[in-house]
Amino acid sequence: MVFPQKIITLFIVSLLLCTTVPKLPANDFYLTKGRVEKTGDKVTLISPGSSVTFAFRGDTCTVNLSTEDAHEDHGYVVVEIDGKYHDRYKIGASPTPLSFDFKGDKEHILTVYKATEAANGSVLFLGSNVMMIKPQVQPKKKIEFIGDSITCGMGNDYASIPCDKGVWFDQHNAYYAYGPIVSRELGTDFILNSVSGIGMYRNWNDEHEKEAIMPDVYENLYLNKNTSKPYAFDFNPDITCIGLGTNDFSDGDGTKPRLPFNEEKYVANYIAFIKTVYKHSPKTQIVLLNSPMVSGAKNETFIKCLNRVKDAFANDKTHKPVQLFTFTSVTPHGCGYHPDIEDHKKMAGQLAPFLKKLL
Repeated sequence: MVFPQKIITLFIVSLLLCTTVPKLPANDFYLTKGRVEKTGDKVTLISPGSSVTFAFRGDTCTVNLSTEDAHEDHGYVVVEIDGKYHDRYKIGASPTPLSFDFKGDKEHILTVYKATEAANGSVLFLGSNVMMIKPQVQPKKKIEFIGDSITCGMGNDYASIPCDKGVWFDQHNAYYAYGPIVSRELGTDFILNSVSGIGMYRNWNDEHEKEAIMPDVYENLYLNKNTSKPYAFDFNPDITCIGLGTNDFSDGDGTKPRLPFNEEKYVANYIAFIKTVYKHSPKTQIVLLNSPMVSGAKNETFIKCLNRVKDAFANDKTHKPVQLFTFTSVTPHGCGYHPDIEDHKKMAGQLAPFLKKLL
């Protein structure tokens, strides 16, 4: 039997209406942080550590999540319940429900953090089965962390998947990167504007020929070359920590030709980048960071360059004085010679007291 086109169209529309995920409640009932994009039926978590928080009352809760444009068809989130780390979860392209049970009919606060980074694809928050309660928002100081794979938390969590197993981001856990650890210790909000492999004038294995560097992507919402969606810069940080240089100093993979480190390019790009940061956050306190993954003669040159950058703003009376913080030696124990969670805690333990004085 041949059905008229009108009947077929009505059937398809009805099927779509039956399978559509319910729209999220009004924005007042959930709180987002980090680089996110909101539409009527979802919250798109973009940057590492970006999050959505809501409160509810009850003894059970299910959140619906999925990935979008994930290169390996999955991503990871961390769930925090009532301010405590619960677990890290693998999320696929199909809607993934995560269910949690509680004792008693009490009010709880649940936060979903993106554990992976922008390049791994987005994580979509599609709502929950509970009646959300407007969360109580307490004003906090704010810290922005700009950086590379270290700032992303790459290779730091190998509890469930050992190093060199799975795909390259299976050990990502932005929640336990040094920046979020510092922020939790100091009671501040944070944002991670970071991309693995990225540098200030060149990247880990690219001389800025094919790949974008941080100055190319910082102003774009998705931290890539897509300029059609600019970032709103509505975070307004009190402090901006910049940890870029590990990849500029890197020798790459050892097989692709690599030019000697260009001190002049690095310093010039750094100075120009700080001016971009000031354009969007004129009241922020900039802190320059070296890297626990750069040592010896390279670290000496690294710190020399950072001092040159700092000195370039010595006569700047418009902004707060640029500060320099250097990590003492932290031997990385994570995947791919990256810091693991314990190493990140050590880094945070060094940096937190310094930032606390500035706050």
